[in-house]
Amino acid sequence: MHTTHDLEWLNALSSTVARTELLKCCGSTRWAATLTEHRPFANLDQLLGQASDVWWALDQTDWLEAFRSHPKIGEKKAAASVAAESQQWSAQEQQGVARAGEEAVEKLARLNRVYEEKFGFIFIVCATGKSTDEILALLEMRLENEPAAELRNAAAEQAKITDLRLRKLLGPA
Repeated sequence: MHTTHDLEWLNALSSTVARTELLKCCGSTRWAATLTEHRPFANLDQLLGQASDVWWALDQTDWLEAFRSHPKIGEKKAAASVAAESQQWSAQEQQGVARAGEEAVEKLARLNRVYEEKFGFIFIVCATGKSTDEILALLEMRLENEPAAELRNAAAEQAKITDLRLRKLLGPA
């Protein structure tokens, strides 16, 4: 059960607990540790800005670690062990896919495999508010990208997911 927290709560946590809470929002341990060190945050905008700055300063290894904390689109289990709250958020974010027909789910699974074989990481998309058809169209389009460009696309999608999850972690403003 999610309890609503606020910035004061996040700022007051021990470093260890703050890192654990932040890892629910983004699966990069270096991102969570670095953001923890930037506390205290004066307001949500400062937190979100710092979260983004830290994310874009990380390297490919950190990004790939974060990607592994997500289930593949259309699946429920991430490759890496993640908090129950992260799993619940993934399920909410993928609601459009959860209602997809069998044919669409099979196509997603097939294209996910093609994507992962081509790029070496799972397809990351901020699925909130997107239908299965929209996600499939994005997946097909992004399969045409060069690996370096696609890594940055996936990182940008992760940044959107992280922003949404930080807002969820802290509850209504």
